[in-house]
Amino acid sequence: MKPSSPISFTSSSLAPSLPRKHRLSPYLFTLLIFIFFVSVLYGEDFMCIFGQLEPTFSLRPSQATEKNKKPQKLAFAIGKTEENCDVFSGKWVRDEVSRPPYEEWECPYIQPQLTCQEHGRPDKDYQFWRWQPNHCDLPSFNATLMLETLRGKRMMYVGDSLNRGMFVSMICLLHRIIPEDQKFIKTTGSLTVFTAKEYNVTIEFYWAPFLLESNSDDAIVHRISDRVVRKGSINKHGRHWKGADIIVFNTYLWWMTGLKMNILQGSFDDKEKVIAEVSTEDAYRMGMKSMLRWVKNNMDRKKTRVFFTSMSPTHAKGIDWGGEPGQNCYNQTTLIEDPNYWGSDCRKSIMKVLGEVFGRSKTPITLLNITQMSNYRRDAHTSIYKKQWSPLTAEQLENPTSYADCVHWCLPGLQDTWNELLFAKLFYP
Repeated sequence: MKPSSPISFTSSSLAPSLPRKHRLSPYLFTLLIFIFFVSVLYGEDFMCIFGQLEPTFSLRPSQATEKNKKPQKLAFAIGKTEENCDVFSGKWVRDEVSRPPYEEWECPYIQPQLTCQEHGRPDKDYQFWRWQPNHCDLPSFNATLMLETLRGKRMMYVGDSLNRGMFVSMICLLHRIIPEDQKFIKTTGSLTVFTAKEYNVTIEFYWAPFLLESNSDDAIVHRISDRVVRKGSINKHGRHWKGADIIVFNTYLWWMTGLKMNILQGSFDDKEKVIAEVSTEDAYRMGMKSMLRWVKNNMDRKKTRVFFTSMSPTHAKGIDWGGEPGQNCYNQTTLIEDPNYWGSDCRKSIMKVLGEVFGRSKTPITLLNITQMSNYRRDAHTSIYKKQWSPLTAEQLENPTSYADCVHWCLPGLQDTWNELLFAKLFYP
C-alpha cells in the first residue's frame, strides 16, 4: 500500500484555510467538572492509595527535592572525599613503615586494661596493619591540623569503654606535639578531661553506656546483669555534653543482654517502679531516636559536628570463622581473610535499626561504620594481656580462653584506625 503523503506544518500550507473552532462536548464538560470535585473531596484518600503502591526505597517528591538541594558545607571541612570513595570498604595491608603511629610505652594515658605489651603479649604483629580503602587512600592523620582546628574548642567522646579506648587513642595520636607542662588529664565521676593548655583545647570522655540514664551509670561500679534503662532520660547526661563542638557517640554492647531489654517508664526514685520488657531492637531504636532529638535540639549544624561509631565486634566464638568449639580471640595472631565474614555477635537487626533511624532523620550525624573492617581483626583484642582486677583462679590459669577479653582492643592498634577514619570524615566529608 502506498503511504499517505506526510502532513506539512509550514506556514504556507496553513495559510489557505483558517482552523475550525471546536466546541467542547457538554458530556465531556460535565465529566471534567465531576472529576474536579471528586479530586478535591477525596484527593488525600487517592494519595494514600497511590502511596501504598510505591516501591520500598522510592523517593517521595519532598525527599527528591531535599536530595537535589545543594549540600551545605559541613563545619571543619577543608576538602572532599574522592568521588565513589567509601573509606569504610577496603582491606588491611601490612605496613611496617608507618605503623604503629606511636609506641605503647610513650603514651602514659593508656589504661592498664589496654597495654598488651606491658602485660606480656609476646608478638607485635597486630600493630603493623594499615587500612586501605578499595578505591582511594585515607588522608594521613595530621596532629597539628587537628589541634589547630580544635583551638579554643571541646571535643567529646560519649558512650562505653570502647569509646573510652577511642578517646585514649586520640590523645596518644596528639600528645607528642604538646609540651609536657602544657597538658594534663583529670577524671571527675563520669567525665574525664584531657587539656592541651597551649591550644586551649579539651578532649573529653563521658561515661554513658546507654546514652540514656540507666542503673549502669557509675563509671567505676557498673557490672550489673539486670540492666534497666530509663525512657526519655537523655538530658540526665546530655546536660554535660552541651557546648561541645565535636561529639563522637557510641552505644551497642550494653544493650546486648539477650533478646529483651528492661525499660523504666518512670523514675529510678519511684518506690514502685514500672518496668516494661521490650525487644532489644525496639529498645535500641528508642535510644537512637533520643540521641537524634538531643542533637537536633542542642547542636548547631553550622558550627558543630556529630559522629556515631557503629558496633564494635567481639570474637568470642571461634566457630564463626571455622575454628574449634570453645575457641575465641585468645592466641589469635592472624586476620580473618574472608571479605564477607560477619561475626554472630554483630546483630544485623541492630544494623538495620541504625539504617532505618539514620535514613529517616534530617539531623546531620556522620556514621563511622567500623564494624566490617573490625570484624577481620580477631588478632587485635587485649585477650589475656591486660590488668586483671581480680586474682585468677587455678582453673582460669589452666584455660586462658576462659578469661580472655575479646571485647576491648590493644593500644596502639585497631582503634587508631577508627580515629583516622574520624579524621578523614571530619576534614574531608
